[in-house]
Amino acid sequence: MSKKKSRADTPTIAENRKARYDYFIEDTYEAGLALQGWEVKSLRAGRAQLKEAYVFIRDAEAYLFGAHISALPTASTHIVPDPVRTRKLLLNRAELDQLVGAVERRGYTLVPLELYWKNGKAKLRIGLAKGKKEHDKRDTEKDRDWKREKSRLMKHSAR
Repeated sequence: MSKKKSRADTPTIAENRKARYDYFIEDTYEAGLALQGWEVKSLRAGRAQLKEAYVFIRDAEAYLFGAHISALPTASTHIVPDPVRTRKLLLNRAELDQLVGAVERRGYTLVPLELYWKNGKAKLRIGLAKGKKEHDKRDTEKDRDWKREKSRLMKHSAR
């Protein structure tokens, strides 16, 4: 009897929390990454950051730009590692065609959301997103504060 793994079972390497604050995420895609050996070792050690990263499409291929994967001092002795190099994303042709259409014609943006392990391979969840305006961000903050206050009130009323 095999047990189906849920999303919570996949170990997260790095998460871009600011993306959900700055953008409305319409759809998500899972992409593989073309990595070098020292980068995989660094990811296993959890040394990755997606804070200022973004995804762009050039020549019908997707690339991750600005993601910071810092090298381990013991893993990269014979090469000079570039921690913020541009990494190619591995997507199906049909997914790439959908993304090209959305980004170029409908004005969407591609945002990296989460870097995680799946079956021993590093995967990147990217989101097809629209930017939020300042008033949308204030509404999001107001809703978050209300949820926090509501849970605090419910906690005190239960006593």
